[in-house]
Amino acid sequence: MKCAWLILALLPPLSLPAPNAIPAGTILPIRLDNTLHAGKLHVGQTIHARVMQNIPGTPIHRGAQVVAHVIGATPDSVELRFDTVVDQGLRIPISTNLRAVASMLAVEQAYLPVVLSSRGDVPENWSTEQIGGDMVYRGGGHVMADDTSVGNPTPYGVRDRLTASGPCRAAIDGNHHSQALWLFSSDACGVYGIPGLAVVHAGRSTGTIDLASPSQPLLIRSGSGWLLRVRGSWLTGAPHLPDVGRCGS
Repeated sequence: MKCAWLILALLPPLSLPAPNAIPAGTILPIRLDNTLHAGKLHVGQTIHARVMQNIPGTPIHRGAQVVAHVIGATPDSVELRFDTVVDQGLRIPISTNLRAVASMLAVEQAYLPVVLSSRGDVPENWSTEQIGGDMVYRGGGHVMADDTSVGNPTPYGVRDRLTASGPCRAAIDGNHHSQALWLFSSDACGVYGIPGLAVVHAGRSTGTIDLASPSQPLLIRSGSGWLLRVRGSWLTGAPHLPDVGRCGS
């Protein structure tokens, strides 16, 4: 009994969060902080990115850090796993797959108004084109895919319901909520604005994203935009019990 009380006294105060911190199927729109030049990458290297929009239904805010690690690299390919979100002291292990990736230039263009003469107006009233083609009508408008409303603008992006496109699925695992898609269209899927880059494996089964550029050295610059989809996440488990020796004998 004395040993049990000693263990309890040494443990930090317990909080009991829900085991799933980010529901499966949730989209994380991120911007890469590092350049991926496959000839200069090595296994185990850490890659950083930032969440670009508050993620509804989760504790993740705009500006949260997302950490990836290089699993494999050759001059024309790289394998990555995005495995951790860090937000305001909270560390959330995650497993993700890739829905879309866009060049730094495509990201910058998506911020600009479609009608150049409207630059004299405040950005909150601009109409912009998402990566993938959706139109965003700010200042009271909607996000439109052709003639269909698919979502609404927010201060730092949009919230849309995903639609299927090519190999990319719409909502999965019962997660039918509107998603934070930042500068991407509701049907954005694959590679935008990065010549020669191909998604060999999106990471659906293992969480390992395999990108290749067979025709030229693989180069994905910092500032590129990525749409990750969460396969699963969890908060860190039970606290480590201190080593206080064996109880009784």
